[in-house]
Amino acid sequence: MSQFFKTILEPNEAYLHKEKKSKFYGHAFPLSNKEALKEIIASLKEQYSNANHFCYAWQISVNQPIYKLNDDGEPNNTAGAPIYGQIQSFELTNVVVVVVRIFGGVKLGPGGLITAYKAAAKGALEQAKIITSEIKDLYSLEFPYSKMHAVIRIVQSQKGTILEQFVENTCKMKISLSKSRSNNFEEKIIESRICHYKKLEITH
Repeated sequence: MSQFFKTILEPNEAYLHKEKKSKFYGHAFPLSNKEALKEIIASLKEQYSNANHFCYAWQISVNQPIYKLNDDGEPNNTAGAPIYGQIQSFELTNVVVVVVRIFGGVKLGPGGLITAYKAAAKGALEQAKIITSEIKDLYSLEFPYSKMHAVIRIVQSQKGTILEQFVENTCKMKISLSKSRSNNFEEKIIESRICHYKKLEITH
C-alpha cells in the first residue's frame, strides 16, 4: 500500500475558460471529507449568484479511494466526468474541482461541453500548488497525569503531532504520526505500559 499521495495545498485562484460566450470558472480545493463540500458549494453560489451550473468531481482517500461526479443539470457525463478525468490525470486525491458555468446564450452540444469543462478543470489544477503528503495514522491515548512526560517523550521520539490534549487526573490525548512510524510507536507504548491507546479511523 502506498504511504504517500498527491493533493493540493490550498484553494486555487479561479481559472477562466471561455467557450462561445459561456464562461467556465475552474476552482480546486483540498478536501479531506465530503461533508466540507456543502460549504464550498454554498460559498461559490454566493460568489457567482448569476451562474447556471456548479459541476464538480471529488476524490478522497488513497488505497481505497471514494469519488463522486456531479453534472448539475448538464447532459449526462458532459461535466462531472471530464472534471474527474483531470483529477485522475494529475494523480490527485483529497481534492474537489468545481467548474462554475455562466451561460452565454449559445448551446455548445455534448462535445463542446466536454471540451469546456475539461479545459476549466485542467486550468484550475495547473495553477494549483500540488504537494506530496505522507499518510498519517491517528491515535487516542489515555493515561494517568503522572505519566504525562513519559508519554510526550515517546510521541516526540516518533515525530508525532499532538492534536488535542485534556489534562486531568486521567489525561487524554489525540495524536497523529506518519504511518511508517506506527508500528514502532505501538511497540514502545506496549513495552512502557504507561498508557492505553486506540487507533482511530482517518480519511486520507
